[in-house]
Amino acid sequence: MSVTVPSFSVISGAQVQDVLTGREKKMAELIESTYRLHGADGTVNPPSYFLRFPNRPASRIIALPASLGGDSAVDGLKWISSFPENVDKGIPRASAVLILNDPTTGYPFACLESSVISAVRTAASAALAADWLSRDRNRPTRIGFFGSGLISRFIHTHLAGTGWSFDEIGVYDVSASHSQGFREYLDRSAAGPVTVHASAQDLIESSDLVVFATVSGTPHVHTSDWFSHNPLVLHVSLRDLAPDILLRSTNIVDDVEHCLKANTSPHLTEQQTGNRKFVAGTLYDVMCGDVKIPVDRPVVFSPFGLGVLDLAVGNYVYQEIRSAGRLNIIEDFHSELRRYG
Repeated sequence: MSVTVPSFSVISGAQVQDVLTGREKKMAELIESTYRLHGADGTVNPPSYFLRFPNRPASRIIALPASLGGDSAVDGLKWISSFPENVDKGIPRASAVLILNDPTTGYPFACLESSVISAVRTAASAALAADWLSRDRNRPTRIGFFGSGLISRFIHTHLAGTGWSFDEIGVYDVSASHSQGFREYLDRSAAGPVTVHASAQDLIESSDLVVFATVSGTPHVHTSDWFSHNPLVLHVSLRDLAPDILLRSTNIVDDVEHCLKANTSPHLTEQQTGNRKFVAGTLYDVMCGDVKIPVDRPVVFSPFGLGVLDLAVGNYVYQEIRSAGRLNIIEDFHSELRRYG
């Protein structure tokens, strides 16, 4: 049986943005279907691999291999760096590429700029969680962003693009200039009244929906009383909350095994308690009706970020560009195709 080796294409960040801009509802649908496929064992999602540097302890590069089954089967790898010091140099913290592999031959067929894909899948996941986790509670009307970088901007865009609006928007960042920059973005977006808070406590206590999107490597919020009004918390950066806060909350994750690793707040909570009883379940469990969300406790969604989500979004981008005839094909990329020359 003859098999055709796929051609290889490079897809730029500008092309990625062109495809994904304005498609927030489509991305929410895609992320939900991927979570459902993952929950039904239709994916392979091994642990992420961390490349760390002894002389640069704040920086890391992470490899996320994954395989997506179903009608849009694809294998691949996201290779994403996080260099927090970039922010002080005036460039974004994260950069990434995504490699897509043909599931029949294993040959790579595309390399995509993936910082935008990663931000979109993170934001779409957060917006989807906000929807599902508030269906049995009062829908939040006051949102607070703890951290004011690119991820917060994308989360706001995906919330707005999926029908959310807020009476009040709060911002807090340890950098006053970053807070002001994010406020200016919100003002340009006509998002509504914006308040820059002077403290983390003020932001949290003033918000029904709290978004944590920081670069913190260890918990820095320790006071559980700040959450006594039972907000919904999108704990996107994973390492902001002390274990005591999680132990007093209903905890939902994207994947238990993945999230309880790498010294995330849930992992630290497991180490402290010696068990995982504090985890109520996954977002898939909530979507299936197996986990009910109470109204009398804070709800914390901690998504580790699954490689299969990147694959789903990246493959969607590839198929859209391919259908439009706009692939940048690298001729002869796969050049050695005869076994004996």
